Amino acid sequence: MTDHQTTARRFPAIRWRSLRSLRVRLIAVFAAVALLAAVSASGIAYWLNRDAVLKRAQDTALNDFRVSLSRNVSELPLNASCPELATLASNVASSGLSYDVVVVDPAHPECPAASSDPARYTLADVPAALQSTVAKPREVTENNPYPYHLYWQRQNLEGRPFLIGGTKVVPNGPTAYMFKSLENERADLNTLGWSLAIATLLALIGSALLAQAASATVLRPVKRLGEAARRLGQGHLDTRLEVEGSDELADLARTFNRAAESLHEQVEELSAREAQSRRFVADMSHELRTPLTAMTAVTDILEDEAESLDPMIEPAVRLVVSETRRLSDLVENLMEVTRFDAGTARLVADEVDIADLIMSCIDGRAWYDAVELDAPRGILAVVDPRRLDVVFANLIGNALKHGGSPVRVRVRQTEGSVVVEVSDSGPGIPEDVLPHVFDRFYKADRGRARSEGSGLGLSIAMANAQIHGGTITAANGEVGAVFTLTLPVAPPPPPSAGEALGGPAGDAAQDKDAT
Repeated sequence: MTDHQTTARRFPAIRWRSLRSLRVRLIAVFAAVALLAAVSASGIAYWLNRDAVLKRAQDTALNDFRVSLSRNVSELPLNASCPELATLASNVASSGLSYDVVVVDPAHPECPAASSDPARYTLADVPAALQSTVAKPREVTENNPYPYHLYWQRQNLEGRPFLIGGTKVVPNGPTAYMFKSLENERADLNTLGWSLAIATLLALIGSALLAQAASATVLRPVKRLGEAARRLGQGHLDTRLEVEGSDELADLARTFNRAAESLHEQVEELSAREAQSRRFVADMSHELRTPLTAMTAVTDILEDEAESLDPMIEPAVRLVVSETRRLSDLVENLMEVTRFDAGTARLVADEVDIADLIMSCIDGRAWYDAVELDAPRGILAVVDPRRLDVVFANLIGNALKHGGSPVRVRVRQTEGSVVVEVSDSGPGIPEDVLPHVFDRFYKADRGRARSEGSGLGLSIAMANAQIHGGTITAANGEVGAVFTLTLPVAPPPPPSAGEALGGPAGDAAQDKDAT
Protein backbone atom coordinates (compact mmCIF):
# COMPACT_ATOMS: atom_id res chain seq x y z
CA MET A 1 0.00 0.00 0.00
CA THR A 2 1.40 3.39 -0.97
CA ASP A 3 1.73 6.38 1.37
CA HIS A 4 -1.00 8.15 -0.60
CA GLN A 5 -3.42 5.25 -0.11
CA THR A 6 -2.57 5.03 3.59
CA THR A 7 -3.16 8.77 4.01
CA ALA A 8 -6.42 8.53 2.07
CA ARG A 9 -7.65 5.78 4.37
CA ARG A 10 -6.58 7.54 7.54
CA PHE A 11 -8.09 10.91 6.61
CA PRO A 12 -11.79 9.86 6.87
CA ALA A 13 -11.08 8.18 10.21
CA ILE A 14 -9.33 11.28 11.56
CA ARG A 15 -12.09 13.52 10.23
CA TRP A 16 -14.75 11.27 11.78
CA ARG A 17 -12.97 11.33 15.16
CA SER A 18 -12.69 15.13 15.00
CA LEU A 19 -16.40 15.43 14.24
CA ARG A 20 -17.17 13.25 17.24
CA SER A 21 -15.05 15.37 19.62
CA LEU A 22 -16.70 16.90 22.64
CA ARG A 23 -15.87 20.44 21.50
CA VAL A 24 -17.60 19.97 18.13
CA ARG A 25 -20.62 18.34 19.74
CA LEU A 26 -20.90 21.11 22.33
CA ILE A 27 -20.74 23.82 19.66
CA ALA A 28 -23.27 21.90 17.55
CA VAL A 29 -25.69 21.64 20.48
CA PHE A 30 -25.36 25.34 21.34
CA ALA A 31 -25.81 26.30 17.69
CA ALA A 32 -28.82 24.02 17.25
CA VAL A 33 -30.51 25.38 20.38
CA ALA A 34 -29.75 28.97 19.41
CA LEU A 35 -30.90 28.40 15.83
CA LEU A 36 -34.14 26.78 16.99
CA ALA A 37 -34.83 29.53 19.49
CA ALA A 38 -33.94 32.34 17.07
CA VAL A 39 -35.94 30.86 14.20
CA SER A 40 -38.94 30.28 16.45
CA ALA A 41 -38.80 33.78 17.91
CA SER A 42 -38.20 35.37 14.52
CA GLY A 43 -41.01 33.40 12.91
CA ILE A 44 -43.49 34.30 15.63
CA ALA A 45 -42.40 37.94 15.55
CA TYR A 46 -42.65 38.06 11.77
CA TRP A 47 -46.14 36.58 11.62
CA LEU A 48 -47.43 38.74 14.46
CA ASN A 49 -46.03 41.89 12.84
CA ARG A 50 -47.30 40.80 9.42
CA ASP A 51 -50.83 40.36 10.71
CA ALA A 52 -50.64 43.66 12.58
CA VAL A 53 -49.34 45.60 9.56
CA LEU A 54 -51.80 44.09 7.11
CA LYS A 55 -54.76 44.46 9.50
CA ARG A 56 -53.94 48.09 10.18
CA ALA A 57 -53.59 48.91 6.49
CA GLN A 58 -56.69 46.89 5.66
CA ASP A 59 -58.89 48.42 8.36
CA THR A 60 -57.75 51.96 7.53
CA ALA A 61 -58.39 51.55 3.82
CA LEU A 62 -61.78 49.81 4.22
CA ASN A 63 -63.05 52.35 6.75
CA ASP A 64 -62.00 55.23 4.54
CA PHE A 65 -63.62 53.53 1.53
CA ARG A 66 -66.87 53.06 3.42
CA VAL A 67 -66.95 56.68 4.67
CA SER A 68 -66.00 58.15 1.29
CA LEU A 69 -68.55 56.00 -0.55
CA SER A 70 -71.32 56.91 1.91
CA ARG A 71 -70.52 60.61 1.56
CA ASN A 72 -70.34 60.68 -2.24
CA VAL A 73 -73.11 58.24 -3.14
CA SER A 74 -75.72 60.59 -1.65
CA GLU A 75 -74.96 63.07 -4.46
CA LEU A 76 -75.53 60.45 -7.14
CA PRO A 77 -78.86 61.00 -8.97
CA LEU A 78 -81.24 58.18 -9.76
CA ASN A 79 -80.59 56.42 -13.02
CA ALA A 80 -77.11 57.96 -13.11
CA SER A 81 -75.34 58.00 -16.40
CA CYS A 82 -71.97 56.46 -17.16
CA PRO A 83 -70.10 59.78 -16.72
CA GLU A 84 -71.80 60.29 -13.39
CA LEU A 85 -70.71 56.79 -12.28
CA ALA A 86 -67.17 57.61 -13.36
CA THR A 87 -67.34 60.84 -11.39
CA LEU A 88 -68.49 58.87 -8.34
CA ALA A 89 -65.55 56.48 -8.71
CA SER A 90 -63.10 59.39 -8.97
CA ASN A 91 -64.60 61.23 -6.01
CA VAL A 92 -64.50 58.14 -3.78
CA ALA A 93 -60.91 57.41 -4.78
CA SER A 94 -59.78 60.98 -4.03
CA SER A 95 -59.85 60.54 -0.25
CA GLY A 96 -56.05 60.57 0.01
CA LEU A 97 -55.28 56.91 0.86
CA SER A 98 -54.15 56.08 -2.67
CA TYR A 99 -56.66 53.50 -3.73
CA ASP A 100 -58.71 53.21 -6.91
CA VAL A 101 -62.42 52.52 -7.30
CA VAL A 102 -64.52 50.65 -9.85
CA VAL A 103 -68.31 51.31 -9.85
CA VAL A 104 -70.77 48.91 -11.50
CA ASP A 105 -74.50 49.61 -12.02
CA PRO A 106 -76.70 46.78 -13.36
CA ALA A 107 -79.19 49.43 -14.57
CA HIS A 108 -76.68 50.55 -17.23
CA PRO A 109 -75.70 47.49 -19.24
CA GLU A 110 -74.14 49.77 -21.82
CA CYS A 111 -71.73 50.96 -19.12
CA PRO A 112 -70.68 47.80 -17.30
CA ALA A 113 -67.99 49.44 -15.14
CA ALA A 114 -66.79 52.96 -14.37
CA SER A 115 -63.22 53.19 -12.98
CA SER A 116 -61.14 55.93 -11.45
CA ASP A 117 -58.26 54.50 -13.50
CA PRO A 118 -59.77 52.61 -16.43
CA ALA A 119 -56.38 51.76 -17.89
CA ARG A 120 -55.37 49.70 -14.83
CA TYR A 121 -58.49 48.51 -13.00
CA THR A 122 -61.67 46.99 -14.41
CA LEU A 123 -64.38 44.67 -13.20
CA ALA A 124 -62.38 41.76 -14.63
CA ASP A 125 -59.73 42.34 -11.96
CA VAL A 126 -62.23 41.65 -9.18
CA PRO A 127 -62.18 37.98 -8.08
CA ALA A 128 -65.35 36.14 -9.08
CA ALA A 129 -65.83 34.84 -5.53
CA LEU A 130 -65.81 38.39 -4.17
CA GLN A 131 -68.31 39.58 -6.82
CA SER A 132 -70.65 36.74 -5.95
CA THR A 133 -70.42 37.41 -2.22
CA VAL A 134 -70.96 41.16 -2.61
CA ALA A 135 -74.03 40.71 -4.83
CA LYS A 136 -75.67 38.17 -2.55
CA PRO A 137 -78.01 39.77 0.04
CA ARG A 138 -78.11 38.49 3.60
CA GLU A 139 -81.29 37.97 5.59
CA VAL A 140 -82.28 41.03 7.58
CA THR A 141 -82.66 40.17 11.26
CA GLU A 142 -82.44 41.92 14.56
CA ASN A 143 -78.73 41.31 14.60
CA ASN A 144 -78.34 42.04 10.89
CA PRO A 145 -80.27 45.18 9.89
CA TYR A 146 -78.60 45.50 6.44
CA PRO A 147 -78.85 43.05 3.57
CA TYR A 148 -75.53 44.13 1.99
CA HIS A 149 -72.12 44.44 3.65
CA LEU A 150 -68.58 45.41 2.84
CA TYR A 151 -66.42 42.39 1.92
CA TRP A 152 -62.68 42.20 1.17
CA GLN A 153 -60.06 39.87 -0.19
CA ARG A 154 -56.28 40.04 -0.64
CA GLN A 155 -55.21 39.20 -4.18
CA ASN A 156 -52.07 39.40 -6.33
CA LEU A 157 -52.52 41.33 -9.57
CA GLU A 158 -49.62 41.05 -11.99
CA GLY A 159 -47.37 39.94 -9.14
CA ARG A 160 -48.27 42.82 -6.84
CA PRO A 161 -50.31 42.46 -3.61
CA PHE A 162 -53.67 44.26 -3.44
CA LEU A 163 -56.50 44.58 -0.98
CA ILE A 164 -59.79 44.41 -2.92
CA GLY A 165 -62.98 45.43 -1.11
CA GLY A 166 -66.53 45.67 -2.42
CA THR A 167 -70.08 46.54 -1.35
CA LYS A 168 -73.49 47.18 -2.88
CA VAL A 169 -74.77 50.64 -1.97
CA VAL A 170 -78.53 50.08 -1.99
CA PRO A 171 -80.66 47.19 -3.20
CA ASN A 172 -81.14 48.82 -6.56
CA GLY A 173 -78.05 51.03 -6.56
CA PRO A 174 -74.53 50.56 -7.92
CA THR A 175 -71.79 48.29 -6.55
CA ALA A 176 -68.38 49.77 -5.77
CA TYR A 177 -65.03 47.97 -5.56
CA MET A 178 -61.81 49.33 -4.04
CA PHE A 179 -58.25 48.43 -5.14
CA LYS A 180 -55.67 49.24 -2.46
CA SER A 181 -51.99 48.45 -3.24
CA LEU A 182 -50.05 46.73 -0.40
CA GLU A 183 -46.62 47.32 -1.93
CA ASN A 184 -45.49 49.54 0.93
CA GLU A 185 -46.60 47.02 3.51
CA ARG A 186 -44.80 44.22 1.65
CA ALA A 187 -41.62 46.30 1.55
CA ASP A 188 -41.91 46.93 5.29
CA LEU A 189 -42.42 43.22 5.92
CA ASN A 190 -39.44 42.32 3.71
CA THR A 191 -37.30 44.74 5.69
CA LEU A 192 -38.56 43.18 8.90
CA GLY A 193 -37.80 39.69 7.54
CA TRP A 194 -34.23 40.63 6.65
CA SER A 195 -33.74 42.19 10.06
CA LEU A 196 -34.96 39.05 11.77
CA ALA A 197 -32.74 36.88 9.53
CA ILE A 198 -29.70 38.98 10.41
CA ALA A 199 -30.65 38.77 14.08
CA THR A 200 -30.91 34.96 13.75
CA LEU A 201 -27.49 34.79 12.10
CA LEU A 202 -25.96 36.97 14.82
CA ALA A 203 -27.57 34.77 17.46
CA LEU A 204 -26.11 31.70 15.75
CA ILE A 205 -22.63 33.23 15.65
CA GLY A 206 -22.95 34.37 19.25
CA SER A 207 -24.02 30.90 20.35
CA ALA A 208 -21.02 29.36 18.54
CA LEU A 209 -18.66 31.79 20.28
CA LEU A 210 -20.35 31.12 23.60
CA ALA A 211 -20.07 27.36 23.01
CA GLN A 212 -16.40 27.81 22.15
CA ALA A 213 -15.81 29.68 25.39
CA ALA A 214 -17.82 27.14 27.39
CA SER A 215 -16.06 24.20 25.76
CA ALA A 216 -12.68 25.77 26.46
CA THR A 217 -13.67 26.19 30.10
CA VAL A 218 -14.84 22.59 30.34
CA LEU A 219 -12.33 20.88 28.04
CA ARG A 220 -9.20 22.58 29.36
CA PRO A 221 -9.36 20.66 32.67
CA VAL A 222 -10.37 17.51 30.80
CA LYS A 223 -7.37 17.91 28.49
CA ARG A 224 -5.07 18.39 31.48
CA LEU A 225 -6.60 15.28 33.04
CA GLY A 226 -5.96 13.28 29.85
CA GLU A 227 -2.34 14.45 29.69
CA ALA A 228 -1.86 13.59 33.35
CA ALA A 229 -3.37 10.14 32.81
CA ARG A 230 -1.01 9.54 29.87
CA ARG A 231 1.99 10.59 31.95
CA LEU A 232 0.82 8.35 34.76
CA GLY A 233 0.49 5.46 32.31
CA GLN A 234 4.05 6.14 31.10
CA GLY A 235 5.34 5.59 34.62
CA HIS A 236 5.54 9.16 35.92
CA LEU A 237 3.86 8.32 39.22
CA ASP A 238 4.53 11.78 40.69
CA THR A 239 2.06 13.35 38.23
CA ARG A 240 -0.58 15.46 39.98
CA LEU A 241 -3.27 17.92 38.87
CA GLU A 242 -3.68 21.45 40.14
CA VAL A 243 -7.10 21.75 41.77
CA GLU A 244 -9.00 24.98 41.11
CA GLY A 245 -12.48 25.79 42.38
CA SER A 246 -15.06 23.52 43.96
CA ASP A 247 -17.10 22.31 41.00
CA GLU A 248 -17.41 18.79 39.56
CA LEU A 249 -14.20 19.14 37.55
CA ALA A 250 -12.32 20.10 40.70
CA ASP A 251 -13.74 17.02 42.43
CA LEU A 252 -12.56 14.94 39.46
CA ALA A 253 -9.06 16.40 39.78
CA ARG A 254 -9.01 15.61 43.51
CA THR A 255 -10.14 12.05 42.81
CA PHE A 256 -7.39 11.67 40.20
CA ASN A 257 -4.77 12.97 42.63
CA ARG A 258 -5.94 10.57 45.34
CA ALA A 259 -5.87 7.66 42.89
CA ALA A 260 -2.40 8.64 41.65
CA GLU A 261 -1.13 8.94 45.22
CA SER A 262 -2.55 5.54 46.12
CA LEU A 263 -1.06 3.99 42.97
CA HIS A 264 2.30 5.61 43.74
CA GLU A 265 2.33 4.17 47.23
CA GLN A 266 1.35 0.70 46.03
CA VAL A 267 3.96 0.69 43.27
CA GLU A 268 6.65 1.84 45.69
CA GLU A 269 5.63 -0.88 48.12
CA LEU A 270 5.65 -3.54 45.39
CA SER A 271 8.98 -2.27 44.06
CA ALA A 272 10.46 -2.40 47.54
CA ARG A 273 9.19 -5.95 48.02
CA GLU A 274 10.49 -6.99 44.61
CA ALA A 275 13.89 -5.45 45.29
CA GLN A 276 13.97 -7.18 48.67
CA SER A 277 13.11 -10.51 47.03
CA ARG A 278 15.81 -10.02 44.42
CA ARG A 279 18.37 -9.16 47.10
CA PHE A 280 17.31 -12.23 49.05
CA VAL A 281 17.74 -14.52 46.04
CA ALA A 282 21.07 -12.94 45.16
CA ASP A 283 22.36 -13.11 48.73
CA MET A 284 21.15 -16.68 49.14
CA SER A 285 22.81 -17.72 45.88
CA HIS A 286 26.07 -16.07 46.89
CA GLU A 287 25.97 -17.70 50.29
CA LEU A 288 25.30 -21.10 48.78
CA ARG A 289 28.21 -20.93 46.36
CA THR A 290 30.87 -21.32 49.06
CA PRO A 291 29.53 -24.54 50.63
CA LEU A 292 28.61 -25.83 47.18
CA THR A 293 32.20 -25.39 46.02
CA ALA A 294 33.38 -27.56 48.86
CA MET A 295 30.59 -30.06 48.33
CA THR A 296 31.36 -30.25 44.60
CA ALA A 297 35.01 -31.04 45.34
CA VAL A 298 33.98 -33.78 47.75
CA THR A 299 31.43 -35.24 45.32
CA ASP A 300 34.07 -35.34 42.56
CA ILE A 301 36.27 -37.46 44.85
CA LEU A 302 33.31 -39.66 45.84
CA GLU A 303 32.42 -40.18 42.16
CA ASP A 304 35.97 -41.27 41.36
CA GLU A 305 35.91 -43.73 44.28
CA ALA A 306 32.31 -44.91 43.78
CA GLU A 307 33.25 -48.15 42.04
CA SER A 308 35.48 -49.21 44.93
CA LEU A 309 32.83 -48.57 47.57
CA ASP A 310 30.46 -51.08 49.09
CA PRO A 311 27.68 -51.94 46.58
CA MET A 312 25.11 -50.97 49.21
CA ILE A 313 26.62 -47.49 49.51
CA GLU A 314 27.35 -46.81 45.82
CA PRO A 315 23.75 -45.82 44.83
CA ALA A 316 23.55 -43.36 47.70
CA VAL A 317 26.90 -41.84 46.73
CA ARG A 318 25.87 -41.43 43.10
CA LEU A 319 22.56 -39.87 44.21
CA VAL A 320 24.44 -37.36 46.38
CA VAL A 321 26.76 -36.55 43.46
CA SER A 322 23.81 -36.04 41.07
CA GLU A 323 21.79 -33.88 43.46
CA THR A 324 24.83 -31.80 44.39
CA ARG A 325 25.47 -31.01 40.73
CA ARG A 326 21.77 -30.27 40.23
CA LEU A 327 21.87 -27.89 43.21
CA SER A 328 24.97 -26.23 41.81
CA ASP A 329 23.25 -25.71 38.43
CA LEU A 330 20.18 -24.29 40.17
CA VAL A 331 22.30 -21.79 42.11
CA GLU A 332 24.03 -20.69 38.91
CA ASN A 333 20.66 -20.27 37.18
CA LEU A 334 19.34 -18.24 40.12
CA MET A 335 22.41 -16.02 39.93
CA GLU A 336 21.80 -15.48 36.21
CA VAL A 337 18.13 -14.72 36.81
CA THR A 338 19.11 -12.21 39.50
CA ARG A 339 21.45 -10.43 37.09
CA PHE A 340 18.69 -10.15 34.48
CA ASP A 341 16.18 -8.88 37.04
CA ALA A 342 18.62 -6.32 38.39
CA GLY A 343 19.47 -5.12 34.87
CA THR A 344 23.17 -5.85 35.34
CA ALA A 345 23.37 -8.44 32.56
CA ARG A 346 25.47 -7.04 29.73
CA LEU A 347 26.53 -8.23 26.30
CA VAL A 348 30.15 -8.89 25.42
CA ALA A 349 29.45 -8.87 21.71
CA ASP A 350 31.67 -10.02 18.89
CA GLU A 351 31.10 -10.89 15.24
CA VAL A 352 30.95 -14.68 14.95
CA ASP A 353 29.86 -17.28 12.46
CA ILE A 354 26.58 -18.78 13.72
CA ALA A 355 27.37 -22.20 12.20
CA ASP A 356 30.72 -22.36 14.05
CA LEU A 357 29.03 -21.37 17.32
CA ILE A 358 26.40 -24.13 17.00
CA MET A 359 29.04 -26.72 16.06
CA SER A 360 31.08 -25.71 19.11
CA CYS A 361 28.00 -26.12 21.34
CA ILE A 362 27.23 -29.58 19.89
CA ASP A 363 30.83 -30.85 20.02
CA GLY A 364 31.38 -29.59 23.55
CA ARG A 365 28.43 -31.65 24.78
CA ALA A 366 29.02 -34.70 22.57
CA TRP A 367 25.69 -34.37 20.76
CA TYR A 368 27.06 -34.75 17.24
CA ASP A 369 25.59 -38.25 16.79
CA ALA A 370 22.04 -37.13 17.72
CA VAL A 371 21.83 -33.75 15.94
CA GLU A 372 21.36 -33.04 12.23
CA LEU A 373 22.80 -29.61 11.43
CA ASP A 374 21.83 -27.56 8.38
CA ALA A 375 23.87 -24.41 8.89
CA PRO A 376 25.72 -22.86 5.95
CA ARG A 377 28.90 -21.06 6.86
CA GLY A 378 29.26 -17.34 6.32
CA ILE A 379 26.16 -16.25 8.26
CA LEU A 380 27.71 -13.65 10.57
CA ALA A 381 26.10 -11.80 13.46
CA VAL A 382 27.32 -9.59 16.29
CA VAL A 383 26.41 -11.59 19.42
CA ASP A 384 27.72 -12.59 22.84
CA PRO A 385 29.09 -16.11 22.19
CA ARG A 386 28.79 -17.22 25.84
CA ARG A 387 25.13 -16.19 26.16
CA LEU A 388 24.21 -17.59 22.75
CA ASP A 389 25.88 -20.89 23.68
CA VAL A 390 23.53 -21.04 26.70
CA VAL A 391 20.55 -20.52 24.37
CA PHE A 392 21.64 -23.26 21.94
CA ALA A 393 22.42 -25.66 24.80
CA ASN A 394 18.98 -25.19 26.30
CA LEU A 395 17.08 -25.54 23.03
CA ILE A 396 19.02 -28.56 21.74
CA GLY A 397 19.23 -30.18 25.18
CA ASN A 398 15.49 -29.87 25.72
CA ALA A 399 14.81 -31.30 22.27
CA LEU A 400 17.01 -34.32 23.00
CA LYS A 401 15.63 -34.86 26.48
CA HIS A 402 11.91 -34.38 25.84
CA GLY A 403 11.52 -34.89 22.09
CA GLY A 404 14.05 -37.48 21.14
CA SER A 405 16.51 -37.76 18.32
CA PRO A 406 17.10 -37.01 15.61
CA VAL A 407 17.08 -33.31 16.48
CA ARG A 408 17.29 -31.02 13.46
CA VAL A 409 18.95 -27.59 13.66
CA ARG A 410 18.44 -25.34 10.65
CA VAL A 411 20.00 -21.89 10.20
CA ARG A 412 18.89 -19.33 7.64
CA GLN A 413 19.38 -15.64 7.12
CA THR A 414 16.63 -13.11 6.35
CA GLU A 415 16.86 -9.38 5.80
CA GLY A 416 18.59 -8.00 8.87
CA SER A 417 18.18 -11.13 11.05
CA VAL A 418 19.31 -14.70 11.64
CA VAL A 419 16.76 -17.48 12.23
CA VAL A 420 17.67 -20.75 13.99
CA GLU A 421 15.05 -23.52 14.08
CA VAL A 422 15.42 -26.46 16.48
CA SER A 423 12.93 -29.28 15.89
CA ASP A 424 12.67 -32.71 17.51
CA SER A 425 10.96 -36.02 16.72
CA GLY A 426 8.82 -36.25 19.85
CA PRO A 427 5.07 -35.96 20.47
CA GLY A 428 5.11 -32.16 20.54
CA ILE A 429 3.97 -29.74 23.24
CA PRO A 430 0.37 -29.84 24.54
CA GLU A 431 -1.65 -26.83 23.46
CA ASP A 432 -2.39 -25.81 27.06
CA VAL A 433 1.35 -25.81 27.81
CA LEU A 434 2.51 -23.71 24.84
CA PRO A 435 1.64 -20.31 26.41
CA HIS A 436 3.69 -21.15 29.55
CA VAL A 437 6.83 -22.88 28.31
CA PHE A 438 9.02 -19.84 29.00
CA ASP A 439 7.56 -19.14 32.45
CA ARG A 440 9.89 -19.56 35.40
CA PHE A 441 9.73 -22.88 37.23
CA TYR A 442 6.95 -24.07 34.91
CA LYS A 443 6.86 -27.82 34.20
CA ALA A 444 4.41 -29.50 31.88
CA ASP A 445 4.23 -32.57 34.14
CA ARG A 446 3.30 -31.29 37.59
CA GLY A 447 3.52 -34.82 38.96
CA ARG A 448 7.27 -34.97 38.30
CA ALA A 449 8.29 -32.96 41.33
CA ARG A 450 11.86 -34.28 41.17
CA SER A 451 12.67 -33.75 37.51
CA GLU A 452 16.26 -33.16 36.44
CA GLY A 453 15.62 -29.59 35.37
CA SER A 454 14.82 -26.54 37.45
CA GLY A 455 12.27 -24.97 35.13
CA LEU A 456 14.55 -21.95 34.56
CA GLY A 457 16.44 -23.04 31.46
CA LEU A 458 14.05 -21.80 28.78
CA SER A 459 13.30 -18.67 30.80
CA ILE A 460 17.02 -17.84 30.83
CA ALA A 461 17.27 -18.69 27.13
CA MET A 462 14.46 -16.24 26.37
CA ALA A 463 16.16 -13.54 28.45
CA ASN A 464 19.45 -14.08 26.60
CA ALA A 465 17.62 -13.83 23.27
CA GLN A 466 15.87 -10.64 24.36
CA ILE A 467 19.09 -9.00 25.53
CA HIS A 468 20.34 -9.57 21.96
CA GLY A 469 17.20 -7.85 20.66
CA GLY A 470 15.68 -11.14 19.49
CA THR A 471 13.06 -13.60 20.66
CA ILE A 472 12.21 -17.28 20.82
CA THR A 473 8.90 -18.84 19.83
CA ALA A 474 7.57 -22.35 20.35
CA ALA A 475 5.13 -24.26 18.18
CA ASN A 476 4.28 -27.76 17.06
CA GLY A 477 5.46 -28.83 13.63
CA GLU A 478 4.37 -31.77 11.52
CA VAL A 479 6.48 -33.99 13.79
CA GLY A 480 7.50 -32.84 17.24
CA ALA A 481 8.05 -29.37 18.68
CA VAL A 482 9.78 -26.50 16.87
CA PHE A 483 11.65 -23.75 18.71
CA THR A 484 12.57 -20.74 16.57
CA LEU A 485 15.29 -18.28 17.64
CA THR A 486 15.31 -14.96 15.78
CA LEU A 487 18.28 -12.62 16.27
CA PRO A 488 19.16 -9.29 14.63
CA VAL A 489 22.44 -9.11 12.78
CA ALA A 490 23.37 -5.83 14.47
CA PRO A 491 23.61 -5.59 18.28
CA PRO A 492 20.77 -3.78 20.13
CA PRO A 493 21.28 -0.85 22.53
CA PRO A 494 21.96 -1.79 26.16
CA PRO A 495 18.81 -2.79 28.10
CA SER A 496 17.36 -0.37 30.63
CA ALA A 497 17.97 -0.98 34.32
CA GLY A 498 15.41 -3.13 35.99
CA GLU A 499 14.29 -4.92 32.84
CA ALA A 500 12.63 -8.07 34.14
CA LEU A 501 13.16 -11.58 32.89
CA GLY A 502 10.15 -13.20 31.28
CA GLY A 503 8.40 -9.94 30.30
CA PRO A 504 5.81 -9.49 27.56
CA ALA A 505 7.93 -11.23 24.98
CA GLY A 506 8.40 -14.23 27.19
CA ASP A 507 4.81 -14.65 28.24
CA ALA A 508 3.63 -15.82 24.84
CA ALA A 509 6.01 -18.69 24.26
CA GLN A 510 6.99 -22.04 25.74
CA ASP A 511 8.70 -24.23 28.39
CA LYS A 512 10.19 -27.61 28.87
CA ASP A 513 12.85 -27.46 31.39
CA ALA A 514 16.48 -27.50 30.38
CA THR A 515 19.71 -28.59 31.86
